[in-house]
Amino acid sequence: MINIFLVDDHPLIRKGLSQLLGQEDDMQICGEAEDVPSALKGIPQTGPDLVIADISLRGNNGLELIKNIKALYPHLKVLVFSMHDEVVYAQRALRAGARAYVMKQEDADKIKAAIRRIMEGDIYVSQKVSDQLLHQIVNGTASSSQSPVDRLSDRELEVVQSIGNGLSTREIAGSLNVSVKTIESHRAHIKEKLNLKNATELVQFSVQWVEHENSKMH
Repeated sequence: MINIFLVDDHPLIRKGLSQLLGQEDDMQICGEAEDVPSALKGIPQTGPDLVIADISLRGNNGLELIKNIKALYPHLKVLVFSMHDEVVYAQRALRAGARAYVMKQEDADKIKAAIRRIMEGDIYVSQKVSDQLLHQIVNGTASSSQSPVDRLSDRELEVVQSIGNGLSTREIAGSLNVSVKTIESHRAHIKEKLNLKNATELVQFSVQWVEHENSKMH
């Protein structure tokens, strides 16, 4: 039996996954959480074989959760189940320690297949992401289809999303539990990496990025 722990800040998603996976003879939900702190508390209490987590979690980034799980429980498998574009996030999730990336728009059978594949020791990504990874290995470079934000660190990308969602530097610092100075440093690095001249261009880029991401979800 595969014991699964769900981490998603949408109760309906957790309920849907519980019903979907609970129908399988070899799977059961052993616990769930809506944010990173409750996930890190619940995982050792329930002893799952697999964690299914979203990238976007209230107050924290799902990538940080994956890194924490990898550090604390190296043998625990993680599957990312997210609305975010896999072209941008799948490689970040794999680098953080996830073993699979499934988009929420996919057919229900895909997540079941992904669970069974990673429990057998494999990695599961879509054909599109697999081709992208192979392209990089063969050419030794990033493929032309990649986004400019691929140059950013996970935390810098999180800051871009927050700016695009209209948060001030102080609000971003508060939501990420870091100092304003740290966020200002991130903003400077982002401008440098993306060749943005000033704060106005940074805001414009961030807003367009968030709109572009949201348009792919609908």
